[in-house]
Amino acid sequence: MIAPRRAMVLAAGLGTRMRPLTDAIPKPLVKVAGAALIDHALDRLLAVGVDTAVVNVHHFADQIERHLALRKRPRIVVSDERGLLLDTGGGVVKALPLLGNGPFLHMNSDTLWIDSGTPNLLRLAQAFDPPAMDALLLLAPAQGSIGYCGRGDFSRAADGRLAARVGDSAPFVYAGAAILSPLLFERAPEGQFSLTVLFARAAAKGRLHGLPIEGTWMHVGTPDAIALVEAAITAAH
Repeated sequence: MIAPRRAMVLAAGLGTRMRPLTDAIPKPLVKVAGAALIDHALDRLLAVGVDTAVVNVHHFADQIERHLALRKRPRIVVSDERGLLLDTGGGVVKALPLLGNGPFLHMNSDTLWIDSGTPNLLRLAQAFDPPAMDALLLLAPAQGSIGYCGRGDFSRAADGRLAARVGDSAPFVYAGAAILSPLLFERAPEGQFSLTVLFARAAAKGRLHGLPIEGTWMHVGTPDAIALVEAAITAAH
């Protein structure tokens, strides 16, 4: 399939691990390599043909809206969560009426990577198989990714199906970008909940798949990670 024309970018979180920067600005507006994190995400979506991006807002929502008003492309539609932060799953459920009836791209506003070859978002689109998948996640290696020191999220079978980490570690971490089918959200919980709930349900049905990234993934989780990420971007260029 070609890349979906609609996407959702998560930008409502509190960014607590990025304090003290996020005491004054929302994490999506933290600058890395000369641009706000959310602009890195939106530029990447624009490059693969996305024409409408739904962005949810909560923490310092006015700042994000003012920033996004300066963009002409892609077209921005705001999903307002000022009244209640709905977490990653509830936020998408609220935005579903804005995303159309087909599969859509989904990105965290703070995910960064350096492509090598075909853009990874296009690779996701080419690999997505709607009859077999409710979600296709972009995966990064838990070991060796810049700025990441966690235990990983998933193991991956030869056919691409994912299983959640069992024990102390897993080889892959969710890289914050995916193609999601509306089927993933059938009978979803109401209100505030994490996407991991739906990922687990899809995995149990064999409908959660993953695609390893080609290139370098960079995790901007703390202020200290910014310098590491900027150095990697400079070296790549």
